[in-house]
Amino acid sequence: MRWTVHGERSLYESEWVNLRLVDVEIPGGERFEHHVVRLPLPAAGCIVHVADRGVLLLWRHRFITDTWGYEIPAGRIDEGETPIEGARRECLEEAGWEPHGLVPLGAYHPGNGLSDQTFHLFTATDATYVGEPSDPSESERVEWVPVTDVRRHIEEGRVTEGMSITGLLWLLLHLADPA
Repeated sequence: MRWTVHGERSLYESEWVNLRLVDVEIPGGERFEHHVVRLPLPAAGCIVHVADRGVLLLWRHRFITDTWGYEIPAGRIDEGETPIEGARRECLEEAGWEPHGLVPLGAYHPGNGLSDQTFHLFTATDATYVGEPSDPSESERVEWVPVTDVRRHIEEGRVTEGMSITGLLWLLLHLADPA
């Protein structure tokens, strides 16, 4: 069943996030206002897996949840960029590695009951070291992690960020069944 949208109004707007109140009606049911987070730009991430190196990951702190964990290079797609261009740029900025041969892994909405955010994920099987990350505030360290350790880090709770865990689990699924 499809809900009817009668309109929406802004509660807060910035270049990063918009909070809206949407007037909706459930078919055959009640009409009410629903909070919706709208994000002006989608995000992209890159899972770089080089057979003899492992998976390129960032070890970083997230102040909102006050947690440390491994993450893939990822971030907002800039205005005018394609998702693949955004994934490549984020990897270079955050890790100092330029990924090659990016292949779309998938796109999804991580919280579509509350937000219109879209994440685009790509994989790369090769990368060239360009230099230190141009944005050193993104992580404590950049490292190549063996695939067996990636699986263990997920199981032991050292990968908890949504885009990263989704991308890494997709990678592990593809490695287990390449068909």
